[in-house]
Amino acid sequence: MKRLIVLGIIVLSGAAGIARMQQPPPQPTEIEVQKLKDNLYILKNGGGNTAAFITEKGVVVVDTKNPGWGPRILDSIKSFTDKPVTMIVNTHTHGDHVGSNEAFPPTVEIVAHENTKANMDKMPMFQGDKQAFLPKRTYKDRLSLLDGRDRVDLYYFGAGHTNGDTIVTFPSLRTAHLGDLFARPATPLIDTNNGGSGVEYPKTLSKVAAGIKDIDTVIPGHSDITDWKAVQAYAEFNADFLTAVEAAKKAGKTADEAAATMQLPDRWKDYGMQRAKDNVARIYAELK
Repeated sequence: MKRLIVLGIIVLSGAAGIARMQQPPPQPTEIEVQKLKDNLYILKNGGGNTAAFITEKGVVVVDTKNPGWGPRILDSIKSFTDKPVTMIVNTHTHGDHVGSNEAFPPTVEIVAHENTKANMDKMPMFQGDKQAFLPKRTYKDRLSLLDGRDRVDLYYFGAGHTNGDTIVTFPSLRTAHLGDLFARPATPLIDTNNGGSGVEYPKTLSKVAAGIKDIDTVIPGHSDITDWKAVQAYAEFNADFLTAVEAAKKAGKTADEAAATMQLPDRWKDYGMQRAKDNVARIYAELK
């Protein structure tokens, strides 16, 4: 009997251990502040990477993370400057990048691409009196904000992650924030509900890589700081992915067969492919 009891305990302990291994790791609850330049900081966790650019008159914030993280963003900014936040740039419409707009004073100017503004108009979090936290200033192709060493340039090159992905550059620092147009070196999320396109994605990235000059440092949407060569490589990765999907469709394969048999050049072996199947299906739908 004792042996059975011990065996039962061992089995239960093993099952509990497996269950713990299957649980997702706990998510960070605090912001991690990374100093990138003397007047540029990155705030990690709680959603997309947030940039805080300290200018002569105030702080320009790029993306505001998930709902509820606004106070932590503001407290983090106070840890390295006593200047107020004067402007927010939303790189695109997703809640993990615009979710804490409402935590900032109404005097803060909110800027985004015109398509992002239209997409945000439809979000439940911006209905009723929350419309006050929608972008008031929009642009079509390019917009320069502030001037001199404080200048911030916004670019739009076409559909990709959504149909309103803004690239934010800080020319004096030779630095760019790409939002989720380049979230990480992996298959991207293609949000077709908000105008994203798997067919246009590599074309848009190629335009970004060719059209923006003098950038050394890159802030991706959800991963560690990298360089401009990584953006150029990401454009090539997405182009190779699209070429493989187009070839599979031309060969008569179904989307599932294309995803299961896809072979990309070995140079992309370290890229995450978690969204490959979903992206193949989305591209197939576009190619009809």
